Amino acid sequence: MRRPELTPDLLLQAYATGLFPMAQSRDDPRIHWMDPRNRGVFPLHGFHISRSLRRAMLRGDYQIRTDTAFADVVAGCASRDETWINDTIFQLYNDLHRMGVAHSLEVWSGADLIGGVYGVALGGAYFGESMFSRRTNASKIALAFLVDRLNVGGFRLFDTQYLTAHLASLGAIEVPRSTYRVNLAQALQAKADFNRQGPAPAPQDVIQRITQTS
Repeated sequence: MRRPELTPDLLLQAYATGLFPMAQSRDDPRIHWMDPRNRGVFPLHGFHISRSLRRAMLRGDYQIRTDTAFADVVAGCASRDETWINDTIFQLYNDLHRMGVAHSLEVWSGADLIGGVYGVALGGAYFGESMFSRRTNASKIALAFLVDRLNVGGFRLFDTQYLTAHLASLGAIEVPRSTYRVNLAQALQAKADFNRQGPAPAPQDVIQRITQTS
């Protein structure tokens, strides 16, 4: 039986059932659907800001923007020795961005993009896909501002797919597949808005809100 063509709409349907795509490598054209037994998630009221991250955020030597360089963020995430982002995945997420459902949060230093994260928003669920950093703490800063934006926007679920030591240090946890699917179904029924927050808030406001809810 011939597989259906992988389109942006099919990709969104997969997300709604708990699946996400990956390639084995940049040069492998095949797409594999992933459904981990244990799923990484960020409790939206459990993000951990360490002292070093707090200092980095308060230095203020960066600017936060959203959706101004989506393709560049995806390219930054793919710019490593091993990546699951092949040409097909790169194109699909850019298509989702043009549809208004894929979003990037970017960390800039002047004209330089120094870090960022991108993902897909469906209902009250945000599926974090990947992040990158070209300066110490840039990806952590991006995640802190993203968590704050998701909370303000009314999101219920922040999916990180897998749990890494880096994400765990910031408060991410693992939940069984069955728990994840229940949480996903509930989040998909919620109404959320990635852009509700508007322009990026001041770092001290982000720290205060996250600290109060953690």
